[in-house]
Amino acid sequence: MAIWFRHLLTDGLALRRPQLKELPFVLVMPVKNRIVITASSRLAEQQGAFTGMAAADARAAVPELVAIDDTPGKAAKLLRLLGLWCLRYTPIVAIDLPNGLILDISGCAHLWTDERGYLKEIVLKLRNAGFDARAAIADTPGAAWAVSRFAKISPIVAIGKQSQAIASLPPAALRLEPEILERLQKLGFRTIGPLLSMPAPTLRRRFGTTLLTRLDQALGKINEVLTPIVPPVPYVERLPCLEPVRTKVAIEIAIENLLSALCLRLQAEGKGLRKAILKCIRIDGRTVQASITTNRGSHSVSHLFKLFELQVAKIEPALGIELFVLEAAKVEDMETVQEQIWALDRGLADTALAELLDRVAGKVGAEAIQRYLPAEHYWPERSVKIAVSLTEEPQTAWPEQMRPIRLLNNPEAIEVMALVPDNPPKTFIYKGKRHSIIKADGPERIGREWWRDGGEHRDYFVVEDSEGQRYWVFRSGHYDGGDARWYLHGYFA
Repeated sequence: MAIWFRHLLTDGLALRRPQLKELPFVLVMPVKNRIVITASSRLAEQQGAFTGMAAADARAAVPELVAIDDTPGKAAKLLRLLGLWCLRYTPIVAIDLPNGLILDISGCAHLWTDERGYLKEIVLKLRNAGFDARAAIADTPGAAWAVSRFAKISPIVAIGKQSQAIASLPPAALRLEPEILERLQKLGFRTIGPLLSMPAPTLRRRFGTTLLTRLDQALGKINEVLTPIVPPVPYVERLPCLEPVRTKVAIEIAIENLLSALCLRLQAEGKGLRKAILKCIRIDGRTVQASITTNRGSHSVSHLFKLFELQVAKIEPALGIELFVLEAAKVEDMETVQEQIWALDRGLADTALAELLDRVAGKVGAEAIQRYLPAEHYWPERSVKIAVSLTEEPQTAWPEQMRPIRLLNNPEAIEVMALVPDNPPKTFIYKGKRHSIIKADGPERIGREWWRDGGEHRDYFVVEDSEGQRYWVFRSGHYDGGDARWYLHGYFA
């Protein structure tokens, strides 16, 4: 689908400044020592002020004309905003400067009954918003672009009928450069029809490859690549509503229908959902969102629906929701598990455990639940990492030596007194409190990572004070080196 905004810049300005709607106004910009009109409103065009005219000539024809300075780049920004709005109708929207959008509507039109209802829905919404929009649907972007701007027939081109649709249109419908259009005009080509019957070598010799490329793009012989403003999500489902939805029950029914369609696709491709985003587009133009995450891939409709049930209360329908969009923001491959007769202890591979964690995360937040794996580092504070999923396997083994229950992120300096320099401390002072040591075990030497950074080795001791508290302390460097220092690194109890 190609959408043409005939008065893009002036319509956008009139929306921001409503007092301009009843006035003939234009946007102007200096060009080669002249003030030239770059965009004109519909009312200004009706009175004789057109794009490309000198502002002085336009004022002579329209004395009450209002001229406003144009800003470069405004069209691209406005088209991007309109393109983001169109994402509710299709996941692929591309900007077509200076005044249009191209939509890839493959597999989307049936949600609005047919292509005619789909086109009518979009165009009426844009016109009600204040934009003078016109659109057309064809098999190719080139044919849709031509019909939307130059055709006076039906805006929907039948499948495979591109050549008939563009044959009666002027050569400008092929998006050609002014030099080529001028040459075609001089040679008497008033429509595209005669060009379709001419041999390709003749056209290439007279007009270059651009004309042939544009013809082939319009006819579908060459694919035209679109650059979407937002990279499309591979797995997405849409559900338009005949009437605005406002109740909790209706929202839950919509979510269940979307999940059923999405999970069917995921299951067929051996994928599992890790993160989903539900976008609810209201009739006032606003979008409210709700998202869920899972600890492992899932395509269970019942489980995912329970997670969304916890989020329904956060959705504010206001005057009503007219469109639901469910995106699978993150998926992962799933292995098909064979059913077993005898129940086994599956540990982290148990689906019930993953579903339980998902429900808990939906209530307390996913960041409150973390799983840790050993990391290949010597220093204890670097020897653990957060797992990205329940199925991630450790790359190394956990240390066999005893480690404290609570490990400080950064070791904290302590003052120590030892009877013999190489022995464990007899007392240490931490945060102003003196601890008398009655038991000690060690040392356990952990060398420094010479390839990563500098630093001495560490000699760790497990010590117990007179109050029964156990600590993990270490001496950095050799005791006879003169610069050895003691640190507290963790608590056992």
